[in-house]
Amino acid sequence: MLKKSGSVFILVAMILTLAIGAGGVTAAPKAQVTELTIFWAQWPPADYLQEIGNRYEAETGIKVNVVQEPWGSFYDVMAAEWAAKGDAYDMVVGDSQWLGQGAEQGHYLELTDFMVENGIHETVTPATLQFYGEFPAGSGRYWAYPTEGDAVGWAYRKDRLEDPEEMAAFEAEYGYPLAVPETWDQLRDIAEFFYRPDENVYGVGVYTQKDYDGMIMGYENVMFSWGVDWWGEGNQVIGVVNSEEAVEALEFYKELYGFAPPGTNNAFYTEMNSVFVNGQATMIMNYFAFLPDLLNPEVNPYADVTGYFAGPAGPYGDRYTALGGQGMSVLNYISDERKQASLDFIKWFASDEVQQQWADVGGYTCNIAVLESEEFLTNTPYNAAFADSMTFVKDFWNIPAYGELLEPAQRYINGYVVGNVGTAKEALDNMAIEQHEILVEAGVLEE
Repeated sequence: MLKKSGSVFILVAMILTLAIGAGGVTAAPKAQVTELTIFWAQWPPADYLQEIGNRYEAETGIKVNVVQEPWGSFYDVMAAEWAAKGDAYDMVVGDSQWLGQGAEQGHYLELTDFMVENGIHETVTPATLQFYGEFPAGSGRYWAYPTEGDAVGWAYRKDRLEDPEEMAAFEAEYGYPLAVPETWDQLRDIAEFFYRPDENVYGVGVYTQKDYDGMIMGYENVMFSWGVDWWGEGNQVIGVVNSEEAVEALEFYKELYGFAPPGTNNAFYTEMNSVFVNGQATMIMNYFAFLPDLLNPEVNPYADVTGYFAGPAGPYGDRYTALGGQGMSVLNYISDERKQASLDFIKWFASDEVQQQWADVGGYTCNIAVLESEEFLTNTPYNAAFADSMTFVKDFWNIPAYGELLEPAQRYINGYVVGNVGTAKEALDNMAIEQHEILVEAGVLEE
């Protein structure tokens, strides 16, 4: 019996060995990923990403679905998916402010090793890598690939600034030639010069929207260019956001608003384009993502006389503009196979060749090689200003408490600029105190 049993055991072992060698019993193939789903807000860049995704499917056979959600509910839907640890989406092109929450709460897959080993971190401008991908600040840890670059830029009426009579009158009044402004002081003078309510002509349109972050996205442009940040050493805000330079910057922004068209007391990107195409505004600030409409003569009757420039410099040598746009992150609740497939897509998407395609279809690339190429710089009238802007962008807080920090900023700054409540110093002092308390409560600052 013992000898017979031994023979059986040997036979079974031989069968198992053959089966394993043939890819059988213990070498079952991994599930093949045939589709990837990317979640983004509902706007034209998401359509462009779908077009790029279709090209990926043609190359690899893996279908890419870009699911779009209106901006008003975009974060809420994503937050609900995070809370449920759901796997409906493989990737999200999320706002830069989401980085802290995505990283600290485990929603995002860390991309540091992946990006460094593939050299992807060196293909995008440092500013976009910092604000779209890195958390905590200065850590060298990455959670998103800079995907849709954006910043506040400017559109202006070339026919007004280049009119010989206007040029002569401006120089006589201000003592220097009328031209595209290189400093905020020059922009202010031009805004004042073209402020002509009796003619329904106004100097400048600026962001003032009181909801979410509209006002802050406008004010940041002068704030940063006055050398002011949202936090100082050790994340301190008191003495930083309410410094003398900050007060000066806020007073300046309110002065600019004084040269704005009527009805822009709660204005964001839609209203900016509206007061430009209706002929009222001589200059407007707006995110580059919304400037393509101004190229269309059916939308903008002044399309052929519309020029563009990047944000000007402040009085102390600083030059920054407010960041927009988003980075692409891999969600942590999907299977390992889907994570790897997502990384494969990002690696493909990040290549110079595909980033050139991304720019060609209308996406705002952060890729250095593309941004510096003659093809990109001359492709549209505003691409050169965009490429310039992406080298000096700055952003708001991206820690999980960013929404709480944003609320008092919006309330006090809007109250002062639009509502004429108190002084600039009072507004910023009150904002600083509330933000300090929020940071203490969040454990970011000690009492």
